[in-house]
Amino acid sequence: MKKKVLSVLSLSVALWVNAQEKDSLNQKKIEEVVITGQYMQQSINKSIYKVDVIDAEQIKNMAATNVAEVLNQSLNIQITPDSRSGNSTAKIMGLNGDYVKILIDNIPVVGDTGLGSNIDLTKITLSNIERIEIVKGSMGVEYGNGAVAGVINIITKKTSTKKISVRGSLQEETVRDNYDLKKKGNGRHIQNLNVDYNINNEWFASINFNHNQFMGFEGESKGYKYFGQDNKRGYEWNPKDQYDASALLRYTKNKTTFFYKLSYLNEKFNFYNPEVNRNPLNDGLGGVAYESRDKRYNTDRWVHQFNIQTNLGHIRYMGDFSYQNQDRKYYDYNYDIPNRTIKSRQDEKSYYKTDVIYSRGMFSNFLDSKVFDFQLGYELDYTNGYAALIAGDFFGEAVKRKIFTYSNFLSAEWNVSDKFSLRPGVRLSLSENFSNQYNYSLSSRYKTSENSNLRAVVGSANRYPKYEELYTYFVNINHDVQGNPDLNPEKGFSAGLFWNQNFAVDNDWKIAYGVDALYLDVRDRIEMVMVKEPSTYKYMNINKFKNLLVSANVDFRKDQFALSLRGSVSGTSVSMIDLKSSSPTDFQYLVQAGASATYKLKSTDTNFALYYKFTGPDRLYVSDGENDFRLGKIDSFHMMDFIVSQPFWNKHFEISAGVKNIFDVTRLNSTAVAGSAHTAANGFVNLYYGRSYFARLMFQF
Repeated sequence: MKKKVLSVLSLSVALWVNAQEKDSLNQKKIEEVVITGQYMQQSINKSIYKVDVIDAEQIKNMAATNVAEVLNQSLNIQITPDSRSGNSTAKIMGLNGDYVKILIDNIPVVGDTGLGSNIDLTKITLSNIERIEIVKGSMGVEYGNGAVAGVINIITKKTSTKKISVRGSLQEETVRDNYDLKKKGNGRHIQNLNVDYNINNEWFASINFNHNQFMGFEGESKGYKYFGQDNKRGYEWNPKDQYDASALLRYTKNKTTFFYKLSYLNEKFNFYNPEVNRNPLNDGLGGVAYESRDKRYNTDRWVHQFNIQTNLGHIRYMGDFSYQNQDRKYYDYNYDIPNRTIKSRQDEKSYYKTDVIYSRGMFSNFLDSKVFDFQLGYELDYTNGYAALIAGDFFGEAVKRKIFTYSNFLSAEWNVSDKFSLRPGVRLSLSENFSNQYNYSLSSRYKTSENSNLRAVVGSANRYPKYEELYTYFVNINHDVQGNPDLNPEKGFSAGLFWNQNFAVDNDWKIAYGVDALYLDVRDRIEMVMVKEPSTYKYMNINKFKNLLVSANVDFRKDQFALSLRGSVSGTSVSMIDLKSSSPTDFQYLVQAGASATYKLKSTDTNFALYYKFTGPDRLYVSDGENDFRLGKIDSFHMMDFIVSQPFWNKHFEISAGVKNIFDVTRLNSTAVAGSAHTAANGFVNLYYGRSYFARLMFQF
């Protein structure tokens, strides 16, 4: 395997040294292009995959501040927030963030438990994003481990039409009815600044800075200053403070383009313990101290990325090389609540720590033919991970894990005719920790008319087990919960059919519509299973998962008005097996609908934007605690945002204001939690912190 790696890397270096030319597609953009799953930048209409795109203008109109907020408006993508940790991950086709691959500029993002999966989307800001590309379905051939339910590729800006460009914004938001500009006040406070500089015709540089401060939301709790002993201290949504910065240097000449990008993120997250200890001072005066054992989490993430696109003769090469590091640290401290002082604190320790060396390279255009071409690629991932005891119960000690994975993938694209294209593909992944994994795909596009396309895609992907699934060890007199180091990777398969059409009518209306149908099947699902009564559990490859998704959309556009309507029905079947019983495998269906409308006044350039999304009741089977399963339900909800934007001073400035979460959604009632035999345990899901108002000032020169 090492010889294979060295041979591919040697070829990559040779191509880089002999690079001479510049890819013309990087110089001009005739129409909207995408890169996710493509051999090179490709017109979205000619893309072999169905790629959903959210562009910079849409993102600006939403007044969103991170990727999680943008994707919240997308149908069939559910953002799952954790109010205690502050993380928000994407859920696609009923599968959580472990099955969704998150990329930035085609590079998987480093996370707590690996590369590209279960990524906190609130840590990815929007101030320098050009577009977000989304492909649903198993993409294991192109993107390897974890790309089971889909891929979300975040593309950053790398060009500017001006010699020097300065952009920035200031945004203030309420958190429900709380807002205060003071240091220890309430609300959200966001600032960002971007500077682009075209040094000459060949060199381009940019820097970016962003600050996002969330002061927390108390909800039914009473804040960090409260010292009652009724477990109501703290926050429902804990405060956090994020800083991130990036710098990019890009070179373009002839058919060679390369860039180096350095990114840094720091996030501070506070957990305020609801439990308050009352400690007598024994000072003869009846003095009492009220203290809590709080935690402070501190995350640092560094990303170095080098990308090159070049030609050697007619062979096209695109290579990515990256070193990434994420270190989440924490410390406990005793907090004297009435006196607002820290009495004592522990040393800071790592919570999750991950170092990644990653490279991905693709060679194409071997035959220099527009009829038939093939692509040869490689992917190398060396991950050195560390998880402390606070991250889980791991045999009474921290866990260190090294994974070296090497993959080769091959695909061919055959333009059978002007209307029909076909692309088969296969990937072999070799790992020191798991058995060899084979993934395959077959994609096709048929041009049904000048303005319509029919796409059919089948593919597979695998997911490697996580820390918790491999190494959990929680054994005492009452519990026996263990991981399984012999777990096999999960295997996913998807098949999709996608049709779209667009046309214009006599009165200048432009109409586009489409219908998607997608099926996903995951085998060898890893779940915790009772293997011995009364309380012996173990992670095993035993469950199955299926999802059916049918969706449709129609878009209308005329002059300054745009309207989009969307709807979908998805059905999920989960096979869960316990010691004495198994769950029903009938499909449970979820209905979603959405709409967005924008209108700009010609006379003043005032822009109005409205976004709406309905999510129906969600049902799933859960264990009832007595070796049986029952059907739980999570309530339906409506989301709506309204934003007004007004540019002025020759469009150098723009002020926006609006309201988010108009229907004031906070908690959803849920019976999808464990209970006693055949008893629907009552509970709730913390989804949002409610209605908020914002004002934003943007500037550009």
